[in-house]
Amino acid sequence: MRRHEVTEVTKDVFCAGGTDVNWILLREGTDLTLIDSGWIGDVAVLEASIRSLGRRPEDVRGVLLTHAHVDHVGGLNHLHDTYGVPVYMNPREVPHARREHLEQATAMDVARRSWRPNVFAWGLRIARAGAFTHVAVEHARPFPGDGPLDLPGRPVPVACHGHTSGHSAYHLPAAGAVATGDALITGHAISRLTGPQLLPAYFTHAPGEARASLDAVAALDADIVLPGHGRPWHGAVADAVAAARAAG
Repeated sequence: MRRHEVTEVTKDVFCAGGTDVNWILLREGTDLTLIDSGWIGDVAVLEASIRSLGRRPEDVRGVLLTHAHVDHVGGLNHLHDTYGVPVYMNPREVPHARREHLEQATAMDVARRSWRPNVFAWGLRIARAGAFTHVAVEHARPFPGDGPLDLPGRPVPVACHGHTSGHSAYHLPAAGAVATGDALITGHAISRLTGPQLLPAYFTHAPGEARASLDAVAALDADIVLPGHGRPWHGAVADAVAAARAAG
């Protein structure tokens, strides 16, 4: 997704682009659910994506977090503090969001690879977007219950731990789609690949667990993948998982 781009992937399901990262908007009448929120430097773009649907940030009934890496949590405090929007996630991800511990690549991890094609330019972009800003989501909440959530789009959390300890995907049964966060992506600014793939292992807390957890994603009845990075992908999600595993 290009920065500022908002695409209706299927009816009332939108994918929006920030700085080399996506978030998802689900619309139901005048209400919205937001999945992830980009970098802290993407806040104005995040608000603009909401308003492009003819809605206001106040119309977001809840934000669902796939995982608490800094490129996904950037808008959470703004939405909560300014508009009172609650933020939900897997219970195992709550301590990570509150920064009781941290599970993400370090600046040194990126610097050691800055000689590789695209990495240096990407590093500059994310630095401007707030990559080195400390963001703690003190108001992070666990899901209020099991099964489909009482939010627009009726998203169903799917545990796919590994990228972080509490990473979740979100199945959207009515739309035949799944928001996969960073468990399964379709492109990245530092990747030469296009199509379903996994992030490089240094971005992932437990790579073996992350690969194994894709079984839960592959079992879903969905033919649209809404990734945290890259463009939406159309086709059986089991085929996307198989392609990602084959790509390494």
